[in-house]
This record gives sequence, C-alpha cells and structure tokens, in this order.
Amino acid sequence: MSKIDSARRLGSRLFNSNGMVNILRDNPTIAVLGAGAVGCYFGGMLARAGNAVTLIARANHVAAINKNGLYLDCLSFKEHVRLNATTDVSEISGADLILCCVKSSDTEDAIRLIAPHIKKDAVILSLQNGVDNYERIRATISNPTFPSVVYVATRMAGDGHVEHVGRGELAIGAAGAPSDWADTLNTIAALFSASSVPCAVSPDVKRALWTKFLVNCAYNGISAIGAIDYGQMVETAEVKKLIDALTAEFLLIAKKEGVDISAEEAMEVNAQIPITMPRQKSSTAQDLMRSKQSEIDYLNGLIVRKGIEHNIPTPANQAIHALVKMLERKNFLTS
Repeated sequence: MSKIDSARRLGSRLFNSNGMVNILRDNPTIAVLGAGAVGCYFGGMLARAGNAVTLIARANHVAAINKNGLYLDCLSFKEHVRLNATTDVSEISGADLILCCVKSSDTEDAIRLIAPHIKKDAVILSLQNGVDNYERIRATISNPTFPSVVYVATRMAGDGHVEHVGRGELAIGAAGAPSDWADTLNTIAALFSASSVPCAVSPDVKRALWTKFLVNCAYNGISAIGAIDYGQMVETAEVKKLIDALTAEFLLIAKKEGVDISAEEAMEVNAQIPITMPRQKSSTAQDLMRSKQSEIDYLNGLIVRKGIEHNIPTPANQAIHALVKMLERKNFLTS
C-alpha cells in the first residue's frame, strides 16, 4: 500500500481517535507552524482564551512577541497576548494539535523538518490557501491530518503585530478520514469556538475548499498585480469582467475535479468579498509588496495545470499566473 493509500485509511489502524478526543478536550498543547498573519491571528485567539500555544515564526516576530506579547489589533479589541514564540522547530515536540500555516510552496519541506520532533499521534490541521495541502501533508507524514477552510482578512502590521480587518471563522472536515474521527473534529471545532473563533465541521469540506479556492483564483492575483484592495478592485468595470472570465474557467475545472459549483453560487460568493473585506489586499499582494515568493503556482497556476490535464483552455488564469510570476522575478532581480 502506498503512503497516500495509507493516508486515506487515516485513523483506521494506526491511531486511537478516542484518545485524541480526550487529549484535545483536556488542556491541549498547540503549536503554530509558520506563524505569519493567519497563524498569529488564530494562534493568538487560542492563547487569549487560555490555551497553551507556541508560535514557530521568523526571528523578528519571535523577538517582539517574547518581549511584549503578540499584539492582536482586532476589529473588536486591541490587546497584547502572552504566549511562547520560537524559531526552533524542535519545540513542536510537545504539541497535541499543530496548525500548519506555511506557504503552499513550503508544505512538504516544513513537514519533513518537523517530522523527527512531533508526537506520532499529534493532529495536524492545515490552515493554508489552495486545495491540496492536506493531501500533500498526508503523503509526507503518517500523522492524522485534516483540512480547514480559512475565512479571515489579516496582515502583519509590524514585528509581533497582527492586524485583523475582516471575518475570522473556520470550517474543518474529515476529507476521507474514517467516521470515527468525527468526535476529534467536533472537539477541535469546539476548541476554536470557545476561543471566539467560529468553527464548523463541514460534511463536504472538499467543496468548501474549492468554493474558497474560487475566491483565491478570482481575487488574489489581480490584487497582487495592482497592489490594490478588494473594494477598489471591483470599482473598475474591466476588472469585474476579468473576474467573471477567471470564474468561468475555474468552474469548468472544478467540475472535472468532482466539485459542482453553479454559476449563480460562484457569482454570489465572489460578490461577498469586496463587501466583507473591502480594505484587504490579498496574501499574494502582500507577498509581492515584501518581495517574497507568492503562492500563485498553487492558485491560478494549479488551474492552468488542471486545464492542461483536462484539455480545457484557461487563458485568463494563465495570464494572471504569468503576470504574477513576472513580478516575482522582477522583485528577485532587484532585491
């Protein structure tokens, strides 16, 4: 049996899901791998509620957090939260729940890096953009791993300072894991909900992932190319037409991947973004503004690759992918 086949049998033989429920209910230790804006927000909310949280982050953020606490600059409150922060991945060894928040391009390398240190039954929850990270994690390590759909607008406004500008909820799901993991997922959802992070267990998390992925493909690249927030983006009629074109290609690919999203639903989902996150620039835009590699290869780039696989033309997605790659290269050459 291949490693990926074994992953699909998650929990059926190697792990005691009932044991994990008890651990996660009783003062679990939580680690955030790749604590940027998303990881700092959700990790900070868990710590604020009294949970033991360790952030594994860049040195500049670690120094600021260990000195002053993590500054949660949220819509409903502003507060310094005390929690542990480190650059040392070996400190993940005591974690019962690991929130994987690294960039999609770093997924396998990050998991291999922590593999010698983590508990064999530690649960990994992917809080990442894209639709295939949890599958790639499952193919790399045998720990029980589940996807989440992240709905939040955040940015790092300074060292140890995360700014929250919209939403802040999660959906998680089994994604093919045996049914006896349902209690574990419900326990994780309850942990977040008790930390003022609404979290639901989705009966069809793959569809939820692809619906969120639609937004990533329709908005992230355009926001990055224009260095513009979502509210301003849709004020340009030609951009709205481009979003429609990106969406039409996306829906054809999604259907081939077993996810049927209607044009009407897609239109409604897209329309909500500039309303609920008008001041947010995409994570792709934030990466380019910091001269960092973006996740565009795992967003519009994935749609282009799937288009080739399914013999479906994807010119709009190809253009967005190419333009963001051009800007990445420009940043690399001038940095």
